[in-house]
This record gives sequence, structure tokens and C-alpha cells, in this order.
Amino acid sequence: MTDELAKLDATDQAELVRRGEVKPIELVEAAIDRIERINPELNAVIIPLFDKARAQATASDLPDGPFKGVPFLIKDFLLQSKGDPYHAGQTFLKDLGWTSDHDSYLAQKFRAAGFISLGKTNVPEAPLPATESRAYGACRNPWNTAYGSGGSSGGSSAAVASCMVAAAHANDGGGSTRIPASQCGLVGLKPSRGRTSLGPDRGEVWAGAIAEHVVTRTVRDTAAILDAVSGPMPGDPYFAPPPEAPFLSEVGADPGKLRIGFLTRSPEEGITTHEDCVNAVKETAKILESLGHHVDESFPMPLESKALRRNVSILSSVALVRDLDGWGEQIGRPITQDDVDPFTWAFAALGRDISGACYVKAVEEVHAITRSVAQWWVDGHDLLLTPTVGEPPPKVGEFMATADDPLGIGRRSLPFISFTAPFNATGQPAISLPLCWNKAGLPIGNQLVAAYGREDLLIQVASQLEEAHPWKDRLPPIHG
Repeated sequence: MTDELAKLDATDQAELVRRGEVKPIELVEAAIDRIERINPELNAVIIPLFDKARAQATASDLPDGPFKGVPFLIKDFLLQSKGDPYHAGQTFLKDLGWTSDHDSYLAQKFRAAGFISLGKTNVPEAPLPATESRAYGACRNPWNTAYGSGGSSGGSSAAVASCMVAAAHANDGGGSTRIPASQCGLVGLKPSRGRTSLGPDRGEVWAGAIAEHVVTRTVRDTAAILDAVSGPMPGDPYFAPPPEAPFLSEVGADPGKLRIGFLTRSPEEGITTHEDCVNAVKETAKILESLGHHVDESFPMPLESKALRRNVSILSSVALVRDLDGWGEQIGRPITQDDVDPFTWAFAALGRDISGACYVKAVEEVHAITRSVAQWWVDGHDLLLTPTVGEPPPKVGEFMATADDPLGIGRRSLPFISFTAPFNATGQPAISLPLCWNKAGLPIGNQLVAAYGREDLLIQVASQLEEAHPWKDRLPPIHG
């Protein structure tokens, strides 16, 4: 029964609990067994919380939500879960044994949905498309452990891909959900700006770039979990318009005949898209055409704006400065160069040179580009198809910063974020789908982007593709 549970998605696991065929503690014990067997090879789960999970699974007050009793994992970044360690990839927080003293609103939502967290997953120290840190080491890809799992939700993605759990928390500020979903062969949705809440600690992060959700193996899990956790916390500065129907009801719904643009060359000047990623888009375009959609080579031209990347760099580097200063305030001493890796310190140094007026100008310019990008959907296209990343998964070790070239890994990141990061800045929902694998047996994800607030359309088309080109039962060599 244990092996059978490993291959079920969260929806099926919850259904077994509802029918009384499996108890939550059985799901939890099976997942703990998988983590203990598999995690030493992957380093995905860095902070196990097994005893706490067992207590929740047997408690009389376990919430009767749609995912009652389903094992889950929390990414060790941004989301706070009261009483649990929180290190965010930082060596100084790990050394201090830092713990969260409150719940994020989203943590409450996950708990109310019935999920039982088994622990925290690996993240990088800095916002990078790889999960390698001094604090916890590299997270490896279950398809081939010589390669990385992507970042920054790399631990969550490796855990779900290897069937440790069926779903795990993720968040996305420049592709941090979609990139590891692509590299691990998962479904990774970045919701519309404001669809999920960052409260009570934040109203927004990186001027609205970061969005919270999950990584899963099925479209229906992604949709149903979005139903469970979306919506604003009282006092949020803005939020996405409520959907007309539950997101889960969009799975299998007919989207009609759509006009879908596609883009294979990087909008980032000087960045070449690997042929594996180009071919993946072309293969997916053919599937979409076979489903009755019109596909043409078109994309929002403002994505090529040099000002977009420049301003995203300004916003994220200044935010990093505030993060480091904020941690200094909390731990009672300034964060020093010795506390962080060379990239973190060098990137923060760029942020410290930005004036307040320059920061406000960057926000204004991003807002202007957002309006220009949004017009492409108004003018007649329904979806945009792109590679999720511009290269196949990189090998472990390529994203460790060095003192002689501290910003080098930032430049190395560009092929991996050039298709994803623009839509963090502009706020549209985007999803990575595991439709293709290269000759080396590594997943190559494709990204679909919809107009703001149209997760419903993404889910409709994603479920079409899932049915036409199934991926759920394609498992990596390392799995539960």
C-alpha cells in the first residue's frame, strides 16, 4: 500500500481519507518513510518535523478541509509557521537556531485545508534559479543527481518529483516556482499578482513580483489547492479579482478555440535559447494546434525592453538590502560580509547605491511596461507559449558564488530567468508544464502565460495538454 500511496496525487490521497480507507497517520507515516529513504540522495528536506506531523495526524481537531490528512512540505523561505525553524538558506539564522514566532496567513490557509507539514525544504541563500547554499548544501535532481533541481523552490520540487509528498509549498519572484518545476518535471503555477496573500508580514515583495503557491504533479491538484489558499488577508494593499467559478471546475472545461502566440528566442539581448528548449516549444505548439487552437509567432514586444531587466535588478537589490537590515534588527546586530555568501553581499551593495528617487522611478517604469505588455492580450491573443527556461538543468556546483567574481552567478542566471522573470514584474499568471524531456532524460518545461486574473484559462488549457500528453506516471529514477 505504501508504494501505491506514493504515486497518488494530493486529490486522490484526500479522497482515501474522506472514504475512510486510509487514516491521516497512515499517509504521514508512509511519507516519512519515503523521505527517510530518498532524501539522503537529494537533500530536499532540510528540517524534518516528523513528530509534530504525527501529533497533528492523530489530533481530534485536524481541520476537515479538502486535503484533510495529506502530507505536505513548506519551503523554508518567506512563509512563517509558528514554532518551526526558519533559516531561509542563511547560515547565520541556522547557527542561531532561529524559529518563527507566528504563522503567515498562507500557513493558516494550508493548515485549514487539512495539509500536514512534515518539514521544511531546501532553498538557496540568495534569489537564484538553483538551490545551493553554504547553510545546507545543494539539492539534487531526482532525474539525475549530477544536476540541480532548480531554484529557489528546488527542495520542494525535488521532494514532489520524487514522490516524497504529492504537493509542496513554493513561491516565485523571478521564476522560483516555474524554473524548478521545469527542471524536475512538475506543474508549477505562479498565480496573478495578489491572488495569494503575503500577510501579515508583507503587503508585497519586490514591488509585487513575488507570488505564493505550490508545486504538484497534476493540474487538478494545482487548481484545487489554489481554491483552498487564494484570497486576500484583511488589510492587503491589493488582490486579484475573485474567479467566477472554482478553479477546480476549470479542469476539463472547454476553453474554446484560442489564439496562442509563441516565443522561442530569449527576450534578453545576447542570451541564446538551447535547442532542447526551442524544440520543446515547437512540440507543444503542434499539440495545441492538434487541439484546435491557432498558434502563431507573436509576443508582447515590451518584453524586450532593456529597462525591464534593469528595473527588476534595482527593485530586487534594494529589497535584499532591506532584508539584510531587517534581519540585523531582529537578531540585534548588523549583518556583515562574513554572514553571507559573496553574491548576496555584492548584490546588496548594488542596492545600497540606489537612491530613493531612483527606486521610485524604477517602480514607475515597471508599471508603464506592465500596461504595454498587458495590451498584447487585449489586442487579441489569449495565451503566450514560451520555454520555461532557456537551458536544460545545469549541473550541481554551477551556482556557488566565488569571491573573485561574486556577481558571476547572477550573470549565469540570465538564461534561466529570461522567460519567467518578466511576468513577475508585470503580474500575469504563468504556469510551467512538464510536456517534454531531452535525450539526456531531463525534463524540459514549457510556460503558458495568460492575461492578468485568467488562471481559469491557464488551468483549462493545461488540463487539455495533460490529457493529450499525460505526464503523471512518468517518474524519475529516484522516487518513492
